[in-house]
Amino acid sequence: MSQVVAYFPLILKGMLLTVEVALLSLLIAVLLGLIGAVARLSKSRIARGIAGTYTTIIRGIPDLVLMTLIFFGGQILVNDIGEKMGLDYIDVDPFIAGVLTIGFIFGAYFAESFRGGILAVARGEIEAGHAFGMTPLQVFSRITLPAMVRHALPGIGNNWLVMVKTTALVSVIGLQDMVYNAGLAGGSTRKPFTFYCVVAFLFLVITGFSDVGMRWLDKRYSVGVRKA
Repeated sequence: MSQVVAYFPLILKGMLLTVEVALLSLLIAVLLGLIGAVARLSKSRIARGIAGTYTTIIRGIPDLVLMTLIFFGGQILVNDIGEKMGLDYIDVDPFIAGVLTIGFIFGAYFAESFRGGILAVARGEIEAGHAFGMTPLQVFSRITLPAMVRHALPGIGNNWLVMVKTTALVSVIGLQDMVYNAGLAGGSTRKPFTFYCVVAFLFLVITGFSDVGMRWLDKRYSVGVRKA
């Protein structure tokens, strides 16, 4: 127990980094998800094709493989470009790479959740907005988006919980999250099982608070909606 207490500040520091990675990745994933959902529902065949290819590839390749491919492949690409420009070796920041990669991966999952939410919005509500003289942007921001979020919340919540767990993959590219720090502590004390149990508990704490937050959002977006 004394060893856990001694290394707990290090693991807690990694936990804060894990939450930071998850939140920043969420912002990127939501943005890409909205773009992907709109593209999937677009009348343009090119937009639908690009969005469909993106979601198909991402959902078909394991996250760990994508993480290593994007990090190491991105580092090679950046340095190849830098070499042509006469720049010295560029070391890609693992934090930036991890956030961008996780956001890029989960953008595909959020796109499908948002697409389903948009399709669930009653067509009559959208037509009523146009009838009142709203522009397409106003209809989307005032009618489609709030209703879409309500329908997509279960999928959003599930994707968020999976994303939080996926942040553990950033340890493989050298980012000192709580999984990485638990490995260091376990290697130093020769008690890896103990420290990974601590990490498992901390992940449960994060997902527990997340579940409370999702319940609050569900009540918030269900105000005035008749329950079946």
